[in-house]
Amino acid sequence: MDLSYKSAIDVTEFQQRRVRLGAQLQNHSALLVFSNQEQRRNNSNTYPFRQDSYFWYLTGFNEPDSALLIQRHDDTTTATVFLRPSDPLMETWNGRRLGVDNAPGKLLIDNAFSIDEIATQLPKLLSGATALYHAPDLQPWGDDITHAALRHLREHARQGLKAPATLIDWRPLVDEMRLFKSPAEIALMQQAGQITALGHIRAMKAARANRFEYELESELLHEFTRFGARFPSYNSIVASGENACILHYTENESPLRDGDLVMIDAGAEFAMYAGDISRTFPVNGRFSPEQRAIYDIVLRAEKRAIELYVPGNSIKQANLEVLRIMLSGLIELGIIQGEVEQLIEEKAYLPFYMHGLGHWLGLDVHDVGDYGCERDRTFEPNMVLTVEPGLYLSEKLDIPAQYKGIGVRIEDNILITETGNKILTAAVPKEADDIERLMQSAETSDAQQPTL
Repeated sequence: MDLSYKSAIDVTEFQQRRVRLGAQLQNHSALLVFSNQEQRRNNSNTYPFRQDSYFWYLTGFNEPDSALLIQRHDDTTTATVFLRPSDPLMETWNGRRLGVDNAPGKLLIDNAFSIDEIATQLPKLLSGATALYHAPDLQPWGDDITHAALRHLREHARQGLKAPATLIDWRPLVDEMRLFKSPAEIALMQQAGQITALGHIRAMKAARANRFEYELESELLHEFTRFGARFPSYNSIVASGENACILHYTENESPLRDGDLVMIDAGAEFAMYAGDISRTFPVNGRFSPEQRAIYDIVLRAEKRAIELYVPGNSIKQANLEVLRIMLSGLIELGIIQGEVEQLIEEKAYLPFYMHGLGHWLGLDVHDVGDYGCERDRTFEPNMVLTVEPGLYLSEKLDIPAQYKGIGVRIEDNILITETGNKILTAAVPKEADDIERLMQSAETSDAQQPTL
């Protein structure tokens, strides 16, 4: 696989984002963004560090204990970063640091200070600003620093310091920017989708009765890591049998039983961008008639939704078509009774389909961006989102016995284009016949392997 996209986002793109954001601020105002901090796992160990998505979006800088200050004065935007200073001893133990001296050139930042100086430097930089843009409760450690700086300014008003009169949450501004992906971001998301697809294919091939859900999870993670996606973009869901009726099942501890379906919802995070695919397939490589009937309903719904994922339409519009298709299918199978439109009005579908049709995708698997009041925001080019209809026929439902315990979700990642859309995750099969052929070819390949 071509991994040249791994560093495709040039540092100038992060600089341009800061300039675009600065142009939206009030004149003579300032904006603060804080990084993530390392999180303790146990005793002296921390979890693998993952940068805050907002901070990454504006800096491309992947160190903890950092802060970004953007200031607008007339038509000029300046950026200052606070970061950990160089420390040869700590770097010997825990890895390299960019350091204050290297930050301006590497990050295309105007000014850099040690994070140890933020308590003294920040009040000076904020004094006289008309407004401060700050996202409360996002980074508690950053809240403490911000509140201390504002308190210092207010307490020293007699010395000529002046605190900003207004506090404004910057998230709506940045969320709107992040909603529309650049060509470099789209390239990374294509890679994330491709790697995710390869993981799902590997898991399908590895499925056998009496293996465990966590074994399939290990196949996913193997393939993700093999192609440079060191971490999943969220906790992988490998749900067999009735477990597939639990939407966010992540225990992944049950044995795979012959005759059951297994639903995998998993994604690779590649260069900070998320993939997100769901596929459902039979443990033994062959759908039963009842499983195939439910599967085909969901697949028809997903295909129709993709047709509607085009500029000018909305999630709400596509979901209405999905509801019609899935309710019609359930009526035909005798699982539910009534007229389709009346059932929609009564929300009679909720016991079988209780989640939304899709969500924005990007640096976060549930990415930021406004959906509109009823998910009725119209699609525009360069938006990326998921499409994921599902049917969940829990054992607890009063339905024909042959359908109980069947859970099906099919999910792809869709880029909205000028002329329609592009499926970023098309590499993994979803036609039932194609899935069966893939799994049966894996069985044949295993049978031909020499044994000790």
